[in-house]
Amino acid sequence: MTGICFLAGRTAALIPAAGSGTRLGLGPKAFVEVAGKSLLVRSVAALAPLVDEVLVALPEGSSLPEGLPARAILGGETRQDSVRRLLQATSADVVLVHDAARPFLPAHVVHALLEAIPETGAATVALPVADTLVRGEAGRWGGLVPRESLWAVQTPQGFRRELLLRAHAAARAEGFAATDDAGLVARLGLPVTLVPGDARLFKVTTPGDLALAQALARVWDAGTDDA
Repeated sequence: MTGICFLAGRTAALIPAAGSGTRLGLGPKAFVEVAGKSLLVRSVAALAPLVDEVLVALPEGSSLPEGLPARAILGGETRQDSVRRLLQATSADVVLVHDAARPFLPAHVVHALLEAIPETGAATVALPVADTLVRGEAGRWGGLVPRESLWAVQTPQGFRRELLLRAHAAARAEGFAATDDAGLVARLGLPVTLVPGDARLFKVTTPGDLALAQALARVWDAGTDDA
């Protein structure tokens, strides 16, 4: 691991990539290509230089591209199941959980996240909400929602591994499902630090997102981006 000296022990990046990508409609989303590189390859490339190991949870029958600096395990039926399996497959002290569908991950964001983890044991990248927010009622404007103090959560999210294992065990015992791992820690009543993210860390979910990613990739791959 290069340039990271503020965390004791080993750090692993965990990528749950066993989803089917039904909303995008192009097969397993992690293997969808943007400018000749899959979302998974791009995410691994962003994380591998900054951690000690990268683990990926894949769908049954899938394998990692040859030469990719990562280790694969079989994913679970849900994202939450896949992350739990990834946690059990590593002995790292600190883990970063990242969605492969967020392929444009600047190094400075990872550094800031790693710096924040020791304070509380849990941190997530997020952006303050900039758009006007309204409630929808039967497809109509239902009233404004104040956006002050609202953040849109991104990934990576970083944790002391033992803390996240405890949060997953509690959620599984109670049959609780969350959309991200920071939510599992927060429901234990424990603090989660918010780390400023990056607008380029958008999630590729719809065809429109994919078109935006194709456009951004030209700048990103040319090295003119300030990542």
